[in-house]
Amino acid sequence: MAKIVVFDSGLGSLSIIKAIQKTSKSEIIYFADQQNYPYGNKSKAQLSKIIQSSIRMLQKEFSPDITVVASNTPSIILDMSIKKIIDVKPPLKDARKISKTKQIGILATKSAINSKGLTQYIKKNNFPKNFKIFKINGSDLVELVESGKFISNKKYCQNIIKKNLDEIILQNNIDTITLSSTHLPFLKILLKKQYPKISFIDPADIVAKKVFSKIKNKQNKRNMLKIFATGNVKTFQTKLNKMGINNKVIFLSS
Repeated sequence: MAKIVVFDSGLGSLSIIKAIQKTSKSEIIYFADQQNYPYGNKSKAQLSKIIQSSIRMLQKEFSPDITVVASNTPSIILDMSIKKIIDVKPPLKDARKISKTKQIGILATKSAINSKGLTQYIKKNNFPKNFKIFKINGSDLVELVESGKFISNKKYCQNIIKKNLDEIILQNNIDTITLSSTHLPFLKILLKKQYPKISFIDPADIVAKKVFSKIKNKQNKRNMLKIFATGNVKTFQTKLNKMGINNKVIFLSS
């Protein structure tokens, strides 16, 4: 029986969990580290301490077969090459194949776009000189998801999306954008409505394939989901309920 831990600082993990459940049958432990939300404004030192502490605690508590760090920010900033750890990075290979204008945007948190880790990751992808990569701060968009406004106030969200993205997208002929925060796929419908000609790439399916390759011989008969959180559990429970998820949230000290 496969047991998978998926965690980040809030609702972002759900986009990854949804993709995993489409390809694998497993028990998923979803840990929302609300106490440390958002990861996107933390320094490298702060993130390193938080992520290492969380991984140790989750491994001790649940002994998972795999732990998915379901957040682009620590995945980009920190070295996550640890056994049984899967992280989430911008799907630049896919973006390179899709883009016709050769102008690609990476939409991520402020910490991620300002990090040396992202600069190094882009270099590793060896883009030809005629490609240009734009780092776009999406922290305001992440907040639209975590606050629940993407459900309750779509008009407001559309205005924030336009305010944050119009100038850089239209001035630079960007035609492909990686959704490099796991919160951002929840805005994909609104993003496509605002920018119908742009391809928005979600890395969740890539992560799901990696998970499946590691547990394909340990499949469960059905999917199971248990949810744990730090911080205000009642508030987080309310957010999940609004998204149609009624699983009980259990407090877990980080």
